[in-house]
Amino acid sequence: MLWAAVIRYGNPEKIQEVRPVHRQYLRSLREQGKLWASGPFVDDSGALIIYEAETEEEARTLIEGDPFFEAGVFQDIHLKPWNIVFTPPSQ
Repeated sequence: MLWAAVIRYGNPEKIQEVRPVHRQYLRSLREQGKLWASGPFVDDSGALIIYEAETEEEARTLIEGDPFFEAGVFQDIHLKPWNIVFTPPSQ
């Protein structure tokens, strides 16, 4: 099941410092088949991360393992199950 996390950032002084390890964590989730898509909003106020997890508890565990969560960058998290209706065309 896919879980969409809409995240609002806080602790802005930590974002640039922690971003490299945050992205490495996301790469590792992608390699494990646990990440469907991710990216920050253009204004860097937060991000959308779509996890592949069996349960909400598993999705929350993936969020809580993120270096951004540990550094206090993830200020507010809205997590909801998400259904795909359309996907982007193949590139």
